[in-house]
Formats: sequence, structure tokens, C-alpha cells
Amino acid sequence: MKKLVLSSLLLTFIGLQSCKNEEKQKEAEAAKAAAEKVVSSECYKAIYEKDTIDLKLNTLKNGKLTGDLIMKVAPSTVRTGEVAGEFHGDTLFVDYTFTDTANKGKTFKNPMAFLKRDNQLILGNGTMQTTMGVTYLVKDKPIDFERVKYKFSVAECATK
Repeated sequence: MKKLVLSSLLLTFIGLQSCKNEEKQKEAEAAKAAAEKVVSSECYKAIYEKDTIDLKLNTLKNGKLTGDLIMKVAPSTVRTGEVAGEFHGDTLFVDYTFTDTANKGKTFKNPMAFLKRDNQLILGNGTMQTTMGVTYLVKDKPIDFERVKYKFSVAECATK
């Protein structure tokens, strides 16, 4: 009889503990969803010769940024993808995950750096390095924001 009571108590405590873990997990998921809520959106456009780039940035509650970037590069390449990153001072560092019309079905990921100056975002030129399949900007090399092609101005957001 004693073993039956002890076994029942043990099973009850285990059941209560698993309920607490589920509640904590649900609370963590709710906090993560709240942090990923879009607070504001801004749209930018850059034009250089026959190239056009449209950028939409969504600022999340946790301070990070996500968005969409469409690069129409002459004569026929169109790269469509998403950006995700955050500001470090006045520089926005993002990862651009995209597909292009020349390589259908293949996904690429490149780092990008934008300098925020007044109401402009300036796409910088930096030295990139690939290690074990991951491309990143080399930390010891400066990013050039002066001799650039693409300077983004604030634009009207297109509604979908």
C-alpha cells in the first residue's frame, strides 16, 4: 500500500512539473512574438544608371530590422529577397537572403552595410570573405561609403 501511495505522489509531482514547463514555454513564445512585432516601416529607393533597388525596412519592437529588398540590375538580373539585421551606431548591418532570375531555385546570402546619413541610406562597399560556406564582411577592413553606386532616398511604400 505504501508503494502505491508513493508511486501516485511521484506521478502527480511529475505531472505538475511538466505543466509548469509548458506554461513557461508558452510565456517565452509569447514574449518572442511580442518582440518581433513590427513597430514602424520605411521604404527607400536607389537608382543608378539603369539599376533600381527598392528596400522596405520594418523596425521590430526589440530594435532589430527586417524587410524586403528587390534589385533590378541591368540588363536583366532581378534579385528578390529579405534582409534582417540591426544598427550599430549609424551603420545598419544586414544579411540579404535572395534568389535571382539567372539561378532559379538557388538561394544566396550576402552581408550588406548601410550608412544612415540624414534621410539617406548609403550602401557601402566592403571586403567580403567566405569561410565554410558563410560570407561575411571582414572586420579589419574599412567599409567605403564615399565611392558608391547606390544611395537610397526615402520613398513611398507600395501597398500589396
